[in-house]
Amino acid sequence: MLDKNGIAKRIAQEVEDGYYVNLGIGIPTLVANYVRDDISVEFQSENGILGMGPFPIEGEEDADLINAGKQTITALPGASYFDSATSFAMIRGKHVDLTILGAMEVAENGDIANWKIPGKMVKGMGGAMDLVASAENIIVAMMHTNRAGESKILKRCSLPLTGVGCVKKIVTNLAVLEVTEDGFLLLERAPGVTVDDIKTATEGNLIIKGEVKEMNV
Repeated sequence: MLDKNGIAKRIAQEVEDGYYVNLGIGIPTLVANYVRDDISVEFQSENGILGMGPFPIEGEEDADLINAGKQTITALPGASYFDSATSFAMIRGKHVDLTILGAMEVAENGDIANWKIPGKMVKGMGGAMDLVASAENIIVAMMHTNRAGESKILKRCSLPLTGVGCVKKIVTNLAVLEVTEDGFLLLERAPGVTVDDIKTATEGNLIIKGEVKEMNV
């Protein structure tokens, strides 16, 4: 199965030349490290930067240059900085081509829960609700199961929802899944992972059509 960097590498293959991309907190922030060198991509962070680059080399961090998750980042030539109102105008105005988010749960109809576990302290919902309400192309980066081995790919989300029917594709440590009207269509499996492994780890309706290819990561 994949680790977090493996998930990010696979999602980076979904990024196309000329895209404007918003990276959520967690695994999605790693995607900027793996985008192909022969394409031009603008990464946006909701705290007010367009033109994020990869994470900085150790010892070259700038504490004043951070992403929405308060991680130090780099800025590519031509990067711009702006206030939060302008950043969310970009998001709400549908000027972002691809949104990559982490999640705690995803349901087979495309619902996503990624901001709150009842009873636990949270800093706030952040910008996720704006992103899922405005974006037309949402890919989720997540682990397939929780630490207890229970599926996070569900028939219905049990946690408070962030968005309804909005997720298009999911990349986990086990598989690439497409959200369809009938459930999760299994597109690819992680190296060393069998279709039966994915069936066992998936609570939601899993659709398998023909031979499932192995991810190229």
